[in-house]
Amino acid sequence: MSTSGRESQGVTIWFTGLSGAGKSTIANQLEKILRAQGRKVEVLDGDVVRTNLSKGLGFSKEDRDTNIRRIGFVCQLLTRNGVMVISAAISPYKEIRNEVRKEIGNFAEVYVQAPMEVLIQRDVKGLYKKAIAGEIKNFTGVSDPYEPPDNPEVVVDSSRETVEESVNKVLSKLKELGYLSHVPAGSHGR
Repeated sequence: MSTSGRESQGVTIWFTGLSGAGKSTIANQLEKILRAQGRKVEVLDGDVVRTNLSKGLGFSKEDRDTNIRRIGFVCQLLTRNGVMVISAAISPYKEIRNEVRKEIGNFAEVYVQAPMEVLIQRDVKGLYKKAIAGEIKNFTGVSDPYEPPDNPEVVVDSSRETVEESVNKVLSKLKELGYLSHVPAGSHGR
């Protein structure tokens, strides 16, 4: 099957949102569907990247910016080589997300949102409760800012949508942008 235009190009699908919003869950499901269609796909999960690529960085604004720039650099390399890259990292600051978008070029931002009450309920480690109690400093969304994107390509609300519904929104947008010729079978998208 031959591809033409953007469909044969790489793209970075950049998931952003607070801890526990569902970025990794949606990203992993999206990866499975794209991989089943024979696409070259890589996932850069924020927690995995911090362990391997950004070990030693803390959570100051400067360190967070460095972490996102590193993820963006890897995304850029993979994207220009025809890979569909899925990044799932909190990436709290608009300025750095926009900088990475500009560097990469082929870029689709997915904002995964959920109300704070839902994030606290989902938090099996109790990090939000500790942050609210002041036991954890620089916790994004509590004691450190999170700046939602102004114009993301896709917005999903994981408190109201199933994982499948959220994935289908992303697939539909990728088709609309020309990165997919069709919404893959089995995704229940249109």
